[in-house]
Amino acid sequence: MTATLPAPPRPGPARPNPVVRWVIRPLRKAWRELTSMRTALALLFLLALAAVPGALLPQRELNEAKTERYIAAKGTFGVWMDRAGLFHVFSSPWFTAIYLLLFISLVGCITPRIWEFYQQLRAQPVPAPRNLKRLPRHITETVDGTPDELADRIGTNLRGWRKRTRTIEPNKQYPDGAVEISAEKGYLREAGNLVFHIALVAMLVSIALGKLWGYEGTRTLVAGDDQVLCNTSTAVYDSFRSGAMVDGTGMGGFCIKVDDFEATFLPNGQPDMYTSKVSYTTDVNAPEDTWKRTTIKVNHPLRMDGERIYVLGNGFAPTFTVTFPNGEKRTQTAPYLPQSTQTMLSEGAMRFDTPAGMYPDEDTRRKHQIAIDGLFAPDPVYHSTLLMSQSAIVHDPAVAIRVYEGDAGLDTGRAQSVYTLDRDLIDQGRLVRKASVNLTVGQSTTIPGPSGDTVVTFDGYKRWVSMQVSYDPGQDWVLVSAIVMLVGLVVSLVIRRRRIWVRLVPIAPGTVDDDGPHGDQRRTVVEVAGLARTDQAGWGEGFEEQARGLLVEGGRAAVGKL
Repeated sequence: MTATLPAPPRPGPARPNPVVRWVIRPLRKAWRELTSMRTALALLFLLALAAVPGALLPQRELNEAKTERYIAAKGTFGVWMDRAGLFHVFSSPWFTAIYLLLFISLVGCITPRIWEFYQQLRAQPVPAPRNLKRLPRHITETVDGTPDELADRIGTNLRGWRKRTRTIEPNKQYPDGAVEISAEKGYLREAGNLVFHIALVAMLVSIALGKLWGYEGTRTLVAGDDQVLCNTSTAVYDSFRSGAMVDGTGMGGFCIKVDDFEATFLPNGQPDMYTSKVSYTTDVNAPEDTWKRTTIKVNHPLRMDGERIYVLGNGFAPTFTVTFPNGEKRTQTAPYLPQSTQTMLSEGAMRFDTPAGMYPDEDTRRKHQIAIDGLFAPDPVYHSTLLMSQSAIVHDPAVAIRVYEGDAGLDTGRAQSVYTLDRDLIDQGRLVRKASVNLTVGQSTTIPGPSGDTVVTFDGYKRWVSMQVSYDPGQDWVLVSAIVMLVGLVVSLVIRRRRIWVRLVPIAPGTVDDDGPHGDQRRTVVEVAGLARTDQAGWGEGFEEQARGLLVEGGRAAVGKL
C-alpha cells in the first residue's frame, strides 16, 4: 500500500515590492491627480485668486515708499502681511509655486490629449450602432432607388464630412444585404480646445522668460532742468529690479530728458491727464540739439529699442537759494513727495554745503551747513499758521519750512533720504533749528550769525516726473499667445462635434409596403440617425428636415446646417 503525498500548498498572492507600494504608486497617483483637467482648472483659479493682493495692495517693486507707509499704518498686522509676501506677490515663493504647478499640470494634461487627437484624425468614423432607433435623433424613410445610388447621393450631400461607406453582405438580418454610411464632423472643436491650452502654456512661458530677461527701473527727473537719464547702467536709477539673467550690461542705450510737464484737471479737481514733453536719443554720444522730441501721456508710453518709458508719477520741486554771510549763493531744486494726490500737499528736504574757504577748518565749516525741510502747497490755505493745500491746481503756491544750521550729514558717507532729514542729527543737537516760517514765491527769511546773516529765499517751483523704464522681451509673445487663446476658445465654443449614421436596406422588387405594390421599381428603406457630442438635441428641432435633405438631389444646402 502506497501513501498519497499531500498536494503542495498554493502560492499566495505575491506581496508588492515596498518601493512600488510606498514610492512608485503614490507618485503615480499624485502625477495623475496633478495632470488632470480638474486640477489644472483649480490651479488656474488659484493663480487668479493669488494675484488679487498684488492688484489691491501696494507692491515694493512699484513704490517702496508707499509700501513702507502702508505697513507702518497697519502696525503689527502690516508686519505679518509683509512676512506673508503680500507686498511682493508676484515674486513670492508661494505665487511662484502655484505658477510652476499650473505649468506642469497643463503640460501633463495636454500632451496625452494631443496624441489622442492625432489618433482620432487617423481613425475611420465608427460603424453604425445596431439599433439606430435608440439614438436621440432618428428618421426612417422609404425612397426610390438602389442603396448604391442613394449612397452616392448622400455622400455628395455630406461633402466636408469625414465619411466611411461599408457594404454589408447578405445575412439573416439583411437577406438582400445593406449599405451603411458613417460620417463625422467638428474635429476643429477639439483642435480649438487644444490650441487654447497650448497658447495658455505659451503665455506662461513667455511671461516667465520676460521676467528672467526683463527689467524695470524708475528715476525722478525735474522738468526743464539739466537732469538726463541715460540707460547705460543700473546705477542711474533711483530703484531698479531685474530678472535673474540681467547683470546690468547690454541694456538698450538711450538718453531722455524732460523738457516740460503739464497736468490738467476736471472741474471737480480730479486729475484729467498728465502730459510730459521729452527729448530723447538712441545714440548716447549724440549732441543734445540733435535729439528727437515727443510727448508721453498716461497709457501712451514712449517705445524704443524694446524699452517702454512711462510717466509713473509727478509732483512739485521747490527751488531755494541760500545766500551765505560772505555773499556766495547756493541754489537747489529738490523733489517733494506728495502726501495726498487730491491736494498735492508735499513734503521734502534739502541740504546746502558751506562755501569752500569761508571757514578756517573743516570742523567749523561742517557745523555751519544749512538744511531745510517742510511742506509745499500748490493751492495754499491757512489754519492759523498751519499751511494746508485745498487742491492740486497751482494758485499762489507757498511753503512752510524749518531751517536748520549745523552738521547736515553731507560728509558722513552714509546714504540719506532725499525727502527727510536725519532725525538722529537733530536729536543729538548736531543740527539745530534756526527758523520756522511760511513763505510765498520771492519771500525770504534771515538767520543771524556771528559771521553775518544767512538768507534763505523761496524762488518758486518746478515739476518733477517719475519715469519708469520697462523692458520685457516676452511681451510680444504674450500678446500673440493671448490672441491665439481667444481664437481657440471661440472655435471650441462655436464648432459642434456631430456624427451621422445612415443605413440603406433594399426592398425586393414587387414587394408590397404601406404605399402599395411597386412592380419592378427598386426601393430602399433609409434610416438616418444623428448624435451630437456636446448635447442631446444637437441639431435642434430641424433635424428631421435636414436629414431628409440628404436623400434628395442637390440637398447639400439643406444639410449645411447639420
